[in-house]
Amino acid sequence: MIDHLPVLLVVVPIVGAALPLVASLYTDRAGWAIAAVTILAHAVMAGLLVGQVWPDTVVTYAVGGFTIPYGIELVADGLSAVVVALISAVSLGVLAYARHAGPHENTFYSQFLLLVTGLTGMTVTGDVFNLYVFLEITGLAAYGLVASGREANAAVAALKYLIIGTVGASLYLLGVGYALAEAGTLNMADLAATFGTAAAPYDSTLVVTAFGLMIGGLTVKVALFPLHTWQPDAYANAPDSVSAFISALVSTVSAYAIARLLFSVFSVEFLTAVPAARWALLAVASVSIVAGAALAVSQSNVQRMLAYSSVSQFGLVVAGFAVATPLAVVGATVHLVGHAVMKGGLFAASGIIERETGATTLGTYAGLGSRTPLAAGAFTVLALGMVGVPPAIGFVGKWYILVGAINAEIWPVVAVLLLSTLLTLAYFARLAERLYFAEATIQTEGVAADGGEGTETVSAGMLVVVVVAAVLSVALVAAVPGIETLLDTLPPLLQ
Repeated sequence: MIDHLPVLLVVVPIVGAALPLVASLYTDRAGWAIAAVTILAHAVMAGLLVGQVWPDTVVTYAVGGFTIPYGIELVADGLSAVVVALISAVSLGVLAYARHAGPHENTFYSQFLLLVTGLTGMTVTGDVFNLYVFLEITGLAAYGLVASGREANAAVAALKYLIIGTVGASLYLLGVGYALAEAGTLNMADLAATFGTAAAPYDSTLVVTAFGLMIGGLTVKVALFPLHTWQPDAYANAPDSVSAFISALVSTVSAYAIARLLFSVFSVEFLTAVPAARWALLAVASVSIVAGAALAVSQSNVQRMLAYSSVSQFGLVVAGFAVATPLAVVGATVHLVGHAVMKGGLFAASGIIERETGATTLGTYAGLGSRTPLAAGAFTVLALGMVGVPPAIGFVGKWYILVGAINAEIWPVVAVLLLSTLLTLAYFARLAERLYFAEATIQTEGVAADGGEGTETVSAGMLVVVVVAAVLSVALVAAVPGIETLLDTLPPLLQ
C-alpha cells in the first residue's frame, strides 16, 4: 500500500464523500461517523507519507501506469508532505468541533470530504492542469459549505465567493494554456526542464504571460488585496465549523500552490531572469500585508476582523516565498502552518463565545473573559501568536521571513512586516483589553446587549479543540527544525 500513498490520499476522501449520500437513504445522521473514519485513514496515510519522504526523498506516482510526462503524475516532497499532514490535522480538529456544533446533515460531510479531496489533490499533483481540476473541486466544495449557513447572507456570500473564485480559476486555466503553447507539456517537472531553454526562454512573452495569469489566478484564491473581497463575507456568514475549516486550509493550500509554481515550474532562475515578475509579486504581497492589517483595525465585527487579518498574513507568506532565499522560504512555510492552526482556532473560539453569550462585535466582547474563561483564554493566546509574541510559532515564522528579507536586502518587505506587526498588535490587543479589562455590556447569562440570545450549547469537545489549538500555537515551534530538514528537497533557492 505504501507505494500507492499519493493516489490513496486522493481516492480515499473522494470515495468517502460519496458514502454519506448513500447513507441518506437510511439516515441523515451517518455523515459525521463516515467523515471521521475517512479522515482518520487520511491522517494515517499522511503520517506514512511524511515518514516516506523524510528526510530528503521525493516520491512520484504515475496514475494508471502511463508514461510521464504524458500521463498524470503525483509528487510528494518535503513541502507537500508538510501540507498534507496539516490538512489531516486540521480536518480532524474541525470534525471534533462539528460533532456537536454541526451542521449535522449528511450533505455537509459529503462536501467536507470533497473539500479535503480537492485540497489534497492540489498538494500532491505534479501536473498544472490537474492542479486546476483540484482547484475547481476545492472551490465548488467551499462554495457549498459557505452556503450551508442558516441565514440568507450565507447564500449571498457563497454566490460572491463563487463568482470571484471562478474568475481566479479561469485566469489560472488561461495561464496553463499559454504554458502549454510554449512548452508543449503540462507536467510540472517537464515544464521546469523546458523553461529557460532556447525553445522557451524565461523572458519570452508566453512564459511571462503564463506566470502572470497562473500566479494572478491563485492570488484570488489566496485572497490577497485587492482580490480579497470574497473572503470577509464568506468567513463571517458561514457556520462556525465552516469558517474554522476554510480559514485554516483553503487559502493556505492556494498559497502552497503559488510556492509550488514558483519553485517547481518557473524556478528561481526565472525570478532572476525576469526581476519585474518577482518585484510585482513582492509589491502585491506587501500591499496586502499593510492593507489587510489596516482594514482589520477598522472592523467592529470580530469575524470580519479575523478575515481581514488573513489578507495581511497571507501577504506575508507570499512575500516570504517571493524573497525565495532558504531562510525566507522556511519562514513562509512555518507561518503557513502556524497560521492554519491559529486562525482555525480563533474562528472556533469566536464561535464558542458567540454560542455562549451572543457576542459578535468588539463592543459586546467587553468583560467576557470571566464568562467564557477557556474560550477567551485560548482566543487570547492564539491572538498573541498571530501578533508574533514569543515563543509562539507566529514569532518564528515572521522572524525567519524578516531575516531572509534583510539578507536579501529587500527593505520594503522588512518595513511592511514591521508595520503590519504593529497594526496586528493594535487590533488584537484592543480585543484582549475588551475581554479582560472592560466593563461587561452583556449583563444577563446568554443574552446579548442588542437583545439577541446566545442560547446554543457548547460541548467539552469544542472547548478541547480550541485549547489544543492554543497549545499547538506554541508547541509547533519544536517542529521547525524538522520542517527545515524536509524543505531540503526543494529545488535550489536564491542565496
